[in-house]
Amino acid sequence: MDLLTGIESRTSAAKLIEPAPTREHIERIIGAGARAPDHGRLRPWRFVVLQGEARRTLADAMADLLRRKNPEATAEDLDGERRKPMRAPTIVVVAAHITKGKIPEIEQVLAVGAAVQNMMLAAGALGYGAMWKTGGAAYDAGVKQALGLAADDHIVAFLYLGTTAVAGPLVPAPTEGSVRWL
Repeated sequence: MDLLTGIESRTSAAKLIEPAPTREHIERIIGAGARAPDHGRLRPWRFVVLQGEARRTLADAMADLLRRKNPEATAEDLDGERRKPMRAPTIVVVAAHITKGKIPEIEQVLAVGAAVQNMMLAAGALGYGAMWKTGGAAYDAGVKQALGLAADDHIVAFLYLGTTAVAGPLVPAPTEGSVRWL
């Protein structure tokens, strides 16, 4: 598939199942992310790969976040939170580690966003489905610590990867109202 066809047909999976990407494919997907534009060549991206039981690290951190935010959360609520990371056989946590100095922080975060887009396109090219997730856990210092990230790192994506069981809808890419020619 050529690049433009890959971009034009890109969609998020609605449901992911096994098999997970192989280690070789995960390395290629991460490698595609590391090819994103990066002003200043700071390489601000950080990747944390969670597979199998390692997903429980994120699951427990998400349940702990819910417990801290809502002390009256039920066991069922907490179990529901723990199930979220189990919806995909692989999760790559993609974070921005900011280097203070000449390059503005926003440009470093955007570089990591570009990395995630490259990773989604690479996953699709390799035959896998992907979902870009965030939510409250992406902004929580306790979740970041559980994943080995610094409190001031920015989690840009929980990139869920696996085999597409249910494809998401292909949403048209309207440009009306967002493009102006001068």
